[in-house]
Amino acid sequence: MVSNLISLMAPPKRGHYDAIIVGARCAGAATAMLLASAGLKVLAIDRKPYGSDTLSTHALMRPAILQLWRWGLLEPLLKAGTPLIETTTFHYGDEAITIPLAAGPDLPGLIAPRRTVLDRILVDAARKAGAEILHEVAVGDLFADTRGRVRGIEIRAAGRAAVRVSADIVVGADGIGSLVAKCVDAQTLRRGAVSAAHVYGYAPVEPGAGYHWYFRDGIAGSFIPTNDGLACIVASVPTGLFDRRFRLGHARARMDVLEALSPALAAQAARAPKDARLQAFRGVPGYIRQPHGPGWALVGDAGFFRDPITSHGISDALRDAESLARAILDGSDAAFSVWQQQRDMIANQILDTTDAIAGFDWTLDDLGERHRRFSAVLKAEVQALAGQPLPIRRTPSAASRPTAHRAPANQDEPPASAGSNPNRNRTGARP
Repeated sequence: MVSNLISLMAPPKRGHYDAIIVGARCAGAATAMLLASAGLKVLAIDRKPYGSDTLSTHALMRPAILQLWRWGLLEPLLKAGTPLIETTTFHYGDEAITIPLAAGPDLPGLIAPRRTVLDRILVDAARKAGAEILHEVAVGDLFADTRGRVRGIEIRAAGRAAVRVSADIVVGADGIGSLVAKCVDAQTLRRGAVSAAHVYGYAPVEPGAGYHWYFRDGIAGSFIPTNDGLACIVASVPTGLFDRRFRLGHARARMDVLEALSPALAAQAARAPKDARLQAFRGVPGYIRQPHGPGWALVGDAGFFRDPITSHGISDALRDAESLARAILDGSDAAFSVWQQQRDMIANQILDTTDAIAGFDWTLDDLGERHRRFSAVLKAEVQALAGQPLPIRRTPSAASRPTAHRAPANQDEPPASAGSNPNRNRTGARP
């Protein structure tokens, strides 16, 4: 249950939707866009303001670039001032290996957009496709029918009665601490073995800079050019080391790590304004959660999380948004089973290869091989995405709604105040 309620700025326009998505950042906005483009009535709700920032190191890998290009959103991101990354350099101790990024019409290079830019463009695309998106609105709970099938959400607003809005399916795109996952008691299928902490800030960067990834025994760092002439500069350490060295102050400990990695990197970070704020993520082990059940599904970090050190989180969010949208449009149990099988296959590979790097149990001699294994996973992922058709556009009608997610008979009724029954059924959602 949400403890600090948010004022309901604008109520939903309908009492029932084909899909309600809790969370409207990368995973949620992309899912909303794809479903709305295919003709579904979609509502997405997010607690944070439109265009607000969030924890992110911004770097996108090739699978994410390919998805954005396929959806027609790569050009808008470049036009918004996101710099094109044309080289990536791996620094193994004092050795530097620079790799030119082969450019093509669909993959001209890499980008690392600020989330204030990327999330806004995805939300705008979803709205253009016909999705209804509400920001600064809190979802307090889910509700279900007597058989345990999730049927919708309760919106909690300060000073007002809770409002219920029903849906054929409720999608949790609400991150690591997913309310949807908690309400439906989504089981953890696998847990990662390690966690790393990341502390980052921004400093001015010269145009044309590429990605730089730094590694020395037990520590790592990143230099990631992003919007507004800035680079995101990250210090990454095992969570245990973070707890010991960073507890008395992030700024000094971060600079110590950057200096140990590369005096030039530390000098670049020192160009930041003295009052610049740092962001810190202590780290949690990765996990793969059960991604769907009766009337619900999970996407993005709500369903699968891996350490940020491999910069693959947004790629996972965009890939799984499309494959989930395809399953929802099909609507059959078989389609959801195929979606989970495909997701689990790639998620397990990514978790394996990410943990192999985020564990910091490597030496510089064998780290290059671990990166090559991760690169091979990315190449296979790009090939699989390139061969997938986009979710099919269809004309919505009562007869064509997915039977696996058919809603109650009162789907055209306006939103109603929620009842006061405090009991929960076996989904964790209130009946």
